[in-house]
Amino acid sequence: MWAALKSALRPCARVFVLGSRAYHGDLVATLGTQPDSGSAIYQENYEQMKALVNQLRERAEEIRLGGNEKARELHKSRGKLLARERVDSLIDPGSPFLELSQFAGYQLYMNEEVPAGGIITGIGRVSGVECIIVANDATIKGGSYYPVTVKKHLRAQEIAMQNRLPCIYLVDSGGANLPRQADIFPDRDHFGRIFYNQAIMSSQNIAQVKAATGEEVLAEDLGGADLHCRKSGVSDYYALDDHHALHLTRMIVRNLNYQKKLDVTVEPSEDPLFPADELYGIVGTNLKRHFDIREVIARIVDGSRFNEFKAFYGDTLVTGFARIFGYPIGIVGNNGVLFSESAKKGAHFIQICCQRNIPLLFLQNITGFMVGREYEAEGIAKDGAKMVAAVACAKVPKITVIIGGSYGAGNYGMCGRAYSPRFLYLWPNARISVMGGEQAANVLATVAKDQRAREGKQFSSADEAALKEPIIKRFEEEGDPYYSSARLWDDGIIDPVDTRLVLGLSLSAALNAPIQKTDFGIFRM
Repeated sequence: MWAALKSALRPCARVFVLGSRAYHGDLVATLGTQPDSGSAIYQENYEQMKALVNQLRERAEEIRLGGNEKARELHKSRGKLLARERVDSLIDPGSPFLELSQFAGYQLYMNEEVPAGGIITGIGRVSGVECIIVANDATIKGGSYYPVTVKKHLRAQEIAMQNRLPCIYLVDSGGANLPRQADIFPDRDHFGRIFYNQAIMSSQNIAQVKAATGEEVLAEDLGGADLHCRKSGVSDYYALDDHHALHLTRMIVRNLNYQKKLDVTVEPSEDPLFPADELYGIVGTNLKRHFDIREVIARIVDGSRFNEFKAFYGDTLVTGFARIFGYPIGIVGNNGVLFSESAKKGAHFIQICCQRNIPLLFLQNITGFMVGREYEAEGIAKDGAKMVAAVACAKVPKITVIIGGSYGAGNYGMCGRAYSPRFLYLWPNARISVMGGEQAANVLATVAKDQRAREGKQFSSADEAALKEPIIKRFEEEGDPYYSSARLWDDGIIDPVDTRLVLGLSLSAALNAPIQKTDFGIFRM
């Protein structure tokens, strides 16, 4: 389970040098080259990415505070722990907590801040068991549910169901946010769906624990501990305070008699051969600047070892096998636009991983599939459909990290949100949209110019500039990673340096569920 994340480094096997790569005794290549850290491009990349990471950390620290100082002090004056203190006290000492959707609700509601969407969700180890933890933050509007709070809660339950993780709810809630009830209460994926999911998970033998660490209603006679423990029988345990409630919760999880059964082999973990912070200088923030995805892979996989599949065919897509914290992983990474060859290669590789029960990692930096008359004639539509179908049907755990651009159909082919990856993360330099802002502006300007011409009117350069400027600005705003994360189009923005750890924790969580057999549909020939 989590022991793989802390295991000792395995000594390297014998190494042979063949061409420009090093090969171990088992003939698995090690990737990566030492970057020219003194070059102007590397320095510019590093500084710009570092600035985005610093901004990420500052914003995250502000969100971690929760509600304003007055609300926090009032909460503590009642002898109650803050929501994050409850989570820290609940999980096993020294174990990591993989927080999800930290930027939910970020700048989403005009003139109203809802840090972390008013609720903390994530995966933590409790009495040795990986669990989904959902904790209301009562310092934010009394823990009441905004629309984004509901969406975040439902996403946590979805992760629990996909990965068969027990759920722990640390309840300190004022219920629905009444001014926004129309966006919370009546529809399918709204407030009632939380309780529907609880019933479904119970039917699937996914354990759930509810710790009422705050008052759901003020009057003791209407719903306090005495009533529900002594008379109604709703409650199973009587907690004296927060600490006692969390202790009881740990004991409940300990008595679940839960045993994790892996469908994969696990080897001792090894650190990559290269420092993770070199990713700043290699990737940078300029999405028009090319880098080799293999350099990214070399800094996140065990021992920087990568068994590349079809290395000389369809080389704008890099595919191959590696391990992360000892867990096997099939990696699909972009090295340019997807041609027919790369799409067919991707579909083939995904089929192999599904046959072998190997989880998939998609590293997205993609402008899309190649377009044009020549490529259409060669079959890019049907070959692209092969890859998209393979991604959609794959039942092995899928994890996606967007490390650059994610545009158009490339987002689909590389397992974007619509293709149900178990987890999806963004780097702070990421951009997501149907196309780039400049490209969209050019397309719409061409349409406007043609329309004016049909009407016998002029379309001056000033008209073109006036049309393009707001389009580019809008696409830049809506493609921003914080815009995405605020709306839960992803599971969090992460520091590139933390990518390996986040992937290790995500893989460990995903492997709690048995890997299902994949049945592929008909591939277009």
